Amino acid sequence: MRVLNLLKTSVGASWALRQMRELVNLGVDVHVALPAGGPLVHEYVEAGISVHPMQFDFPLSQPWTCPSLFRKLRDLVSEVQPSIIHSHFVGTTLTMRMALGKRHAVPRVFQVAGPLHLEHAFFRTAELMTAGSVDNWIGSCRWTGQQYARFGISLERLYLSYYGVDLDRFKAGEKGTLRNEIGINSASKIVGMVAYMYAPKRYLGQTRGLKGHEDLIDAVSICLKEGEDIFCVFVGGAWKGATEYETQVRAYAKQRLGERAIFLGTRNDVSELYPDFDVVVHPSHSENVGGAAESLLLAVPTIASEVGGLPDLVRHNETGWLVPPKSPARLADAILQALRNPRRAHEMAVAGQQLARELFDVKKTARQVREIYQAVLSRPEASVPKRTHLEPQGASTV
Repeated sequence: MRVLNLLKTSVGASWALRQMRELVNLGVDVHVALPAGGPLVHEYVEAGISVHPMQFDFPLSQPWTCPSLFRKLRDLVSEVQPSIIHSHFVGTTLTMRMALGKRHAVPRVFQVAGPLHLEHAFFRTAELMTAGSVDNWIGSCRWTGQQYARFGISLERLYLSYYGVDLDRFKAGEKGTLRNEIGINSASKIVGMVAYMYAPKRYLGQTRGLKGHEDLIDAVSICLKEGEDIFCVFVGGAWKGATEYETQVRAYAKQRLGERAIFLGTRNDVSELYPDFDVVVHPSHSENVGGAAESLLLAVPTIASEVGGLPDLVRHNETGWLVPPKSPARLADAILQALRNPRRAHEMAVAGQQLARELFDVKKTARQVREIYQAVLSRPEASVPKRTHLEPQGASTV
């Protein structure tokens, strides 16, 4: 089985690299087309993946380049002769479909890394209208599959498989590292947030950043008024040059929280910082599962917005707390519950760790993806077997 993957980045999306690496170990002949020059390119090569240095993200700002781009993709498909084409982004999916047409001979899979485009009519319609009879979808959270079904995609072409992590590499550092670095004693509580800063997309009606930094700032401000001894630590810098937005967030935090807000910027030692967080917050406005898998795999008490795939892992009052998005007051209440009931918070975090290990083991999720490939390839004219797939492949069906 030969699979051609399409990525729009060779800087991020390490989740795709992990999945492809395991698929190679399972005997799949894996190819990937992605931009040249990124720091992950050599890791794809070292994993035994055939790399094609090409950018196939849809050129929304330069549509006149489409004919040339489409021709390059058709040439690559002719060269590689894949059994199946696997796209991981909306932009590469649009390019794939428009270049090859709705009835191309090679089956196609779009593994949906994030649900944002499904939340906006223009982008959702563009993606759905380009799909043909050879197209299939792997939702990487339940919400995504449910939305495709709601918008008319047959359940027979929908699958569920999470992007996995390397469990054996997922280990926390020693407690005290962060507190020593920033000079906070053990009596003070630390509320942590680990996320890049995504500037608001005004054309989507966004007034605050996608990850909800401002919401957390407002929530911690409420907690401070309740008399709690709290510091809020933000890990992660500006995404794709959004430095002006980062400056705005820092200024807003200074205004609302004073010296109680600490920004560490982008770090490569995040696992060393987690043990000192009393609670980690993921206040996203739109999300797949995001950093909740990271915090719970390290058994850190976790609060998340009730959006996208976060409820798949953060189950309210079982593995953490869920709050409505864009609701600082409800978020503050959850933070106070976590800090005032540390034993209960720890018990839920341990339960969340067990669930995360079950759902996000990359060895397991890669096997699921290979089984999805086999199911797609085994049917005539891309017509899948008559059963639903809103459970991970191999699990019980709905």
